[in-house]
Amino acid sequence: MIHLLVHLQAAAAPASYSDQAWLNTGDNAWQLTAATFVALMSVPGLAVLFGGLVQKKWVVNTMFMTFAGFAAVLIVWVLWAYNMGFGSAWFHSGNYANYKWTGGDLSELFNNFVGKPATTLSAFSLEKQGTIPQVDPGMPAFGIPQASVIYFQFVFAAITPLLFLGSVLGRIKFKVWVIFVPLWTTFAYAVNAFLLWGGGFWAHQGAGDFSGGYVIHLAAGTSGFVAAAVVGPRLKRDREKALPHSLPLVAIGGGIVWLGWNGFNGGDPYFASADAATAVINTNMATVAALLTWVILDMYLSKAKKPTFLGAINGMVVGLVAITPSAGYVNGAGALGVGAIDSCIVWLAWNYLSRVNFMKKVDDAMGIVYTHGIAGLFGGLLLGVFADPTVVEYRSVGGSAISLKGAIYGHPGQIGIQLGAALTVIIWDGLVTFVILTVMKALMPSHSLKYADDILEIGDLAIHDEEGYPDDRGATRVLPGYSESAVHSAAAATVAGGSA
Repeated sequence: MIHLLVHLQAAAAPASYSDQAWLNTGDNAWQLTAATFVALMSVPGLAVLFGGLVQKKWVVNTMFMTFAGFAAVLIVWVLWAYNMGFGSAWFHSGNYANYKWTGGDLSELFNNFVGKPATTLSAFSLEKQGTIPQVDPGMPAFGIPQASVIYFQFVFAAITPLLFLGSVLGRIKFKVWVIFVPLWTTFAYAVNAFLLWGGGFWAHQGAGDFSGGYVIHLAAGTSGFVAAAVVGPRLKRDREKALPHSLPLVAIGGGIVWLGWNGFNGGDPYFASADAATAVINTNMATVAALLTWVILDMYLSKAKKPTFLGAINGMVVGLVAITPSAGYVNGAGALGVGAIDSCIVWLAWNYLSRVNFMKKVDDAMGIVYTHGIAGLFGGLLLGVFADPTVVEYRSVGGSAISLKGAIYGHPGQIGIQLGAALTVIIWDGLVTFVILTVMKALMPSHSLKYADDILEIGDLAIHDEEGYPDDRGATRVLPGYSESAVHSAAAATVAGGSA
């Protein structure tokens, strides 16, 4: 009877949306693979990379906040934030497919600032033919379901707050982090995505951001710096002796992030296309150019005049970030130029701008403002220089090329467009981050976003009752108000009692 009922229900149900003729299994397989590569960049990639860079007492907290932040973004993404980034413009009711702003009227910027919030939970939302708002009406139709688009864009949204987590590690409260991430995703990230990718204002001005140099990395650098300023610094002792506790972990995490970036940039055409392959090889060329440039500068211009592994990791990250805005818009020579030039700029900022008193006052623990903020800013501007119109992202339904043209190919105005988009992200994200954290600080019982000094002295054991590397005695529970010396005394007494 049960078997017959199931059979009748199946017969009455409509055919799955995934059975439609538009589905291209090759494109869909690559899209899901690329999205999984990006997810691996976060968990475990960033968890292990940042976990190795912090002091031993912070490794559990660092990895835990990475996993928790990743989870928190998905909840708001499917409930409302995806459509804020990729839905219909909230304030604009007209058809502006061919609209170009000519200056003087900023109302169009605010009318096309963010999409209407809506869920993506229905079967139709997941299994219909995938789309994103199309600025160019000739853009070809996707051969993937909407679920693939939603998941691919989720892993981009998820990694962004995890990147600027690096700015506030070693002091921000866990409860502050898990509340802040959904709010920031809603009010900052969704706006960034809509403005540049979702058919918003800067998309219609022709701003290019192939895979998130502005939406993700400039946003992370800006918000991380502001968050570090508002939250406050680490303990003075920890800040002065902020040595990585495990370079092998850094190597593992860095390698996952590097190779995961093939999905980050290679998945953005939404087709298993020639442009996807171009984006992947460009990503790696820019990365090795930036890595080697940083190492050479360390060897010949730094105080120590020695090559360092951490310097190589910084160069690697800068190269990955730098090429992200232009991976599918530049040729190979452009990719090498973007990586090398951006690496020089960020190296100079890391070594000299960091000495400016204002920059020294803000405790950006991992230097995210340099390796993501400045690298993303100049990566986008270099797109305006090197974008090659013969590198074709799409062939339109009419057969014409959809591409971008930079200054060296006769369109210097692209640099100005890129700068306008960058300034919008910097101003908006900085403001949103400041407001959210300031309000949270006022509402916190202690009016503090970071742990008290006695907790900061201990780290993981005081916050989570866990340690990354417990000794044979096991972890000793730390109650509120306990000092580090009290913890050690209690552990020693436990050992002594066991020996007796």
